[in-house]
Amino acid sequence: MYSETEDVIRALAENAEGVCRAYLPAGRREGSYWIVGDLQNNPGRSLFVRLTGPTSGPGAAGKFTDGATGEHGDLLDIIRERTGISRFPNLLAEARAHLGRPQPVLPDKPVQRKAKAPGGTPAAAARLFAASVPVAGTLADTYLRSRGLTQGGEMSALRFHPKCWHREEGQTRSIPRPALIAAVTDGVGAVQGVHRTWLAPDGQGKAALKAQRRAMGHLLGNAVRLIPHDDILVVGEGIETMLSLVEAVPGLPVWAALSSGHLGAVLLPEGLQRLYIAIDRDPAGQRAAERLSARATEFGVTVRVLEPRLGDFNDDLRANGKDALRQHLAGQIGLEDRHRLLG
Repeated sequence: MYSETEDVIRALAENAEGVCRAYLPAGRREGSYWIVGDLQNNPGRSLFVRLTGPTSGPGAAGKFTDGATGEHGDLLDIIRERTGISRFPNLLAEARAHLGRPQPVLPDKPVQRKAKAPGGTPAAAARLFAASVPVAGTLADTYLRSRGLTQGGEMSALRFHPKCWHREEGQTRSIPRPALIAAVTDGVGAVQGVHRTWLAPDGQGKAALKAQRRAMGHLLGNAVRLIPHDDILVVGEGIETMLSLVEAVPGLPVWAALSSGHLGAVLLPEGLQRLYIAIDRDPAGQRAAERLSARATEFGVTVRVLEPRLGDFNDDLRANGKDALRQHLAGQIGLEDRHRLLG
């Protein structure tokens, strides 16, 4: 029986080197393998993608293994990781586009409607962000203040949507719920994705859902740019974590990468002189900081790591207050920036 998914995977395997060159350009071919550092496209020799062999079964072309982490998979997994596309239909659409294949033609309908960009794309993300409203005075503002964060209403990267669709895994019906919406932008400020945090009806916390947060669009290399960078930048994982730093040090130039994997892969701006990496206190955060630090150092950027006392900086803020957090940061910020950031 014909399976479109198997057909796309087979076609990707037949063009394995082209896929690697497009999605893992930091690597290179060595014999029958494409070799690169990891799925975040960092330079190195840990991840091996087989370029030759059968298109299915053991030893098939397109299969990869990361010797450092034990991760393994196929070319669709690589495309998913590099684009940040989570919905499988959109992932297949991305693969078809790379292969130069036309998208499926839907049966004619009695009423022709204007085509919409598929969900999960940058265009869909931009539409959702444009349909949202400023945070100030909304349930999103209530939510942030419940976490000790008072500056969210002033952030143009954050917005609120009163009826953002949510569907639990395994369910067929979507339900509109209030959500905090964060724009994920690229180096020129174009919206490439959004991050959604669904909220409780009263705003005093996240919604009682299994999946309280989801991202869509192209996330890899991009970030939620809460406050524009200067010649210095502070980048970390979560939105609440980075807003906590702003609470303690107003005006701090901060970005949120949204996850440890994306933190390690964030693209740094030109002209950056000093980078502060605000980590969460867990092994994933440490590894992400190491990857980003290595990349920044290669470009001559001075790097310092900011560590919280507790699990993350929002935990610190809520437990000890912003004055204590400011004092804690003062001991980690370089002398050359202390007067700018703590003055």
